[in-house]
Amino acid sequence: MIIFDLVCAHGHRFEGWFQSSEEFERQLADDGVSCPQCGSTAVRRVPSAVHLAPALKPSASSVDRPERMNKPVDGTLATYRQLAAMLLAGCEDVGSRFAEEARKIHYLEAPERPIRGESTAEDYDALRDEGIDVFRLPRLKAGDLH
Repeated sequence: MIIFDLVCAHGHRFEGWFQSSEEFERQLADDGVSCPQCGSTAVRRVPSAVHLAPALKPSASSVDRPERMNKPVDGTLATYRQLAAMLLAGCEDVGSRFAEEARKIHYLEAPERPIRGESTAEDYDALRDEGIDVFRLPRLKAGDLH
């Protein structure tokens, strides 16, 4: 089972559950996916939030000894490296054309795909004002993951 975050042409966000990404594509092509709020079949995928389960809850001893709170939990750095590598591998780097390409994708003028790149703070705010879901991450490069 795979869960996709979806949005219709009217901006209504919802989840869709599918057996596979191929099944989603088939249903989408057959107008079998519709918005539960308005019934629109003009639906597209939007980026999903990444969920990481906490590795360890603070214990009473960590409250008594705050220096333990500043040390990374075993596996945290490895989890971060894995997440960063996944983000780098799973999206296209569009460089300084990020805002332009994000708009094209949002307005269905370019194929939907995950992208990353650079934008100014003004471009970021303008994209958010237009209802385009974007988020900021530090610029990640494969060599930075040591």
